[in-house]
Amino acid sequence: MSSNGTLISMKDITKVYQSGKIYVEALRGVSLDIKRGEFVAIIGPSGSGKSTLMNIMGCLDMPSAGSYDLDGHPVAEMNINQLSSIRNQKIGFIFQNFNLLPYATTFENVELPLIFAGKPGVVRHKKAMECLERVGLADWAEHKPTELSGGQMQRVAIARSLANDPDIILADEPTGNLDSKSGSEIIDIFEELNATGRSVVTITHDMTIAARCHRIIKIKDGLIESETRNGSNKSAIS
Repeated sequence: MSSNGTLISMKDITKVYQSGKIYVEALRGVSLDIKRGEFVAIIGPSGSGKSTLMNIMGCLDMPSAGSYDLDGHPVAEMNINQLSSIRNQKIGFIFQNFNLLPYATTFENVELPLIFAGKPGVVRHKKAMECLERVGLADWAEHKPTELSGGQMQRVAIARSLANDPDIILADEPTGNLDSKSGSEIIDIFEELNATGRSVVTITHDMTIAARCHRIIKIKDGLIESETRNGSNKSAIS
């Protein structure tokens, strides 16, 4: 565990994608720290590198160069099994399109990470129901995603992300497919989760949502262009 409270530490991260003879530099030397308990928004235009950065944070992708320490541990030194365990145990993922299994019930969707973690059935049932209760959907446990509204589906996705009590919630445009009321309710939940000590990092195009975060990091052309904390410009790099 990191001794100074830094949960995510990235130094000079670059990411280059190759398609034939064409090279695309998605990230061009990004350095940032996110401390335990922070609520951070990452903003920027399409193609700026936001999702690439999020994927590297979530150990879904590896950088082409640079270093990434997660809770004091160098990610580059982890093997496939260790990375899989990190994704399952330490990080909760929430996506714009919910990524729920349509043929499974709400309960079964939330239970899935617990199955991957090897938890026994009694523990899985108790924890999954606790997570559904937390997002106000305990009464919808036996419903399929197709029977839910967009806001309810995102609540299920949040419940699923909480199943293994992760330290970090990574949310990629979590309100992008929701109306403003449902989107605001989702951010209310994020604020509640953050108040319990979890770090929450969200990609968003909605500045109303970004303004509710502790810190706003703006990405442009694969670089951090500026950083704003509590509504006042802290630093600008460009």
